[in-house]
Amino acid sequence: MPTWRLRDYHDDDLDRAIQIWDQDRQEDDSPPVFPLSEVVAVARSGGPAVVAVVGKELVGMAVAQVQDERAWITLVALAGAWRHRGIGSALIGELERRLRVRGVRRINALLAPGATGSTALENSGYRARNGLVFYEKVNHLATSDAGLLAELGGRVLPQGLWGGVSGMDGEKDAIERRIVLPLAEPVLAEKHGVTPPKAVILFGPPGTGKTSFAKAVASRLEWPFVELFPSRLAAAGAGGLAASLRDTFADLANLDTVLLFIDEVEEIAGIRSGQAIDPGHGVTNELLKLIPGFRDDDNRLLICATNSVRSLDPAFLRPGRFDYVIPVGPPDQAARAAIWRRYLGAVAGSVELRRLVAASEMFTPADIEFAARKGAHAAFEREVADRQGAPANTGDYLAAIADTRPALTDEAITAFREDIERYARM
Repeated sequence: MPTWRLRDYHDDDLDRAIQIWDQDRQEDDSPPVFPLSEVVAVARSGGPAVVAVVGKELVGMAVAQVQDERAWITLVALAGAWRHRGIGSALIGELERRLRVRGVRRINALLAPGATGSTALENSGYRARNGLVFYEKVNHLATSDAGLLAELGGRVLPQGLWGGVSGMDGEKDAIERRIVLPLAEPVLAEKHGVTPPKAVILFGPPGTGKTSFAKAVASRLEWPFVELFPSRLAAAGAGGLAASLRDTFADLANLDTVLLFIDEVEEIAGIRSGQAIDPGHGVTNELLKLIPGFRDDDNRLLICATNSVRSLDPAFLRPGRFDYVIPVGPPDQAARAAIWRRYLGAVAGSVELRRLVAASEMFTPADIEFAARKGAHAAFEREVADRQGAPANTGDYLAAIADTRPALTDEAITAFREDIERYARM
């Protein structure tokens, strides 16, 4: 009898995972609580995802989604021939182990009666709670939109990303007031003569959360999120980057709603040399021509991000093309404290947060996330060695901070402040 083993989920497991999912759906008349697209998005974004394999064949999979100190098991799927062999319980146990490392205290699962995974959950100590009513409101994406969105590499992001943005309160408030509210409350905006934004620029040093803010806005509006990668456009189109850009915008026009995000936009909107032979000249011209057409629809939003706003062509920055140019800067002391609390999870109350905040003065949110993970890993390695079960402590995190090269420099902060004076428009 062949034996099974557990390992991390890989992107090339997707096809087999879908086969197992479809098999479950055929045997279970109840629709899944968490759709496959959401489960895959969680797995790809780093949510704990474990598979069971026999040889090279995938026979089971379990995925969880983390929300602060709570996690939801979003999928337990098993190939029919491999059920009732303890694989489901082992998958759940492995998820639990990984969730404990992340500081998760409460683990929930929401399944249809008799769905795959029910027995494994009960065998793993989970208890069903009676007397609860499940409420749901779904805004369905049109079938044609779903296919096109997949072709564009876009997706509908999970709800709740906006609430998960910790710290950076000044930036969050500006983005909330200027971008989110007029689009989320179009009737009130029209009543007061407020024109919802169609295109905005976020600028600031690397790692300050510009991409996270763009995704959070899409999540808050419940709009499909499409990220345009200039490097991929250049490789995809036979007619060159400008032609690929034009074709992509033509496809985007067929979506009912969309948030288009372009990171490092200076790659396709840099300052033109004035020479027609400049390879970037035509690309920048093409983008400048495409933006007005994109702005014609109220249900589209373009967010461009750049680490170097001063590198953008002056014509690109004109108010007629972009409604706002919003700085997203390094976190201040209060923001760093909030970001540390987010990534420390359950151990936040047992470490000297003040010392961590002071030691990470030049850190971006991405730097803090890295240091927090590094500190947690130090505690993990210590427990592997001595099995004492001691959580990460202040010393672990201070050592991680000392071993992390911050993304910010005095020169970068000075340049950012100069850019605020010169380019910010809120």
